[in-house]
Amino acid sequence: MSRTDNAAATKAKNHTAPSPASDDRRIDSKTLLGEAGRVIIEHDGQRYLLRQTHAGKLILTK
Repeated sequence: MSRTDNAAATKAKNHTAPSPASDDRRIDSKTLLGEAGRVIIEHDGQRYLLRQTHAGKLILTK
C-alpha cells in the first residue's frame, strides 16, 4: 500500500438516515420554502439558505 492509498486502512462509514421521533415537529417543505422555493434560516447569528433544486432536492448553504 502506498502512502497516498489509504483506502484499505480506512473503515467504511455507514450512513443512515436519522430516525424521526414521534414528537418531532414537522412542516411541509412547500410551506417552509414558499412560492420561491427558498428560505433564509438564521442560526447562532449565521444565515443559511435552504433552497429546492430543479430536481426537487433540498440544499442548505451558508
